[in-house]
Amino acid sequence: MYGARVSHLGICVSDLETSLAFYRDALGFEYASEISVDGEAPATLLRLPDVSLRAIYLRRDGFVIELLHYDAPGSEGDGRPRAMNALGLTHLSLRVPDLSAALAGLEARGVNILWDTRIEFEAAGAKAVFVTDPDGTLIELVESDTA
Repeated sequence: MYGARVSHLGICVSDLETSLAFYRDALGFEYASEISVDGEAPATLLRLPDVSLRAIYLRRDGFVIELLHYDAPGSEGDGRPRAMNALGLTHLSLRVPDLSAALAGLEARGVNILWDTRIEFEAAGAKAVFVTDPDGTLIELVESDTA
């Protein structure tokens, strides 16, 4: 599509303040703005009758995420990480300069680190591991010698 550009990626959350603290304080996203919406237009766009939601926009490295909290009709799901082969968006990936230091900081904050996913590709000069946000969204942390 000519002229189109990426706007943001939306993440549904069960507790807006907890998720804000995670993405802002643990992952380094910066608060950009927030909105509260309800009524016919968002109900039509989102296909959720009688919807009422609050959204907070966060920015990091020019990338924007939208944390969506639904007062009505509420949120769905069990908070477990999705399988990587499930159709649709699978994860958010962040590059970190020092994976061990990042993990130490996240562990001190009580972040769920999926230690069994930690890998090192010595030949490629890369290390990676998955963590989850408070609602089970998979976030890949990558340290790499390549750009």
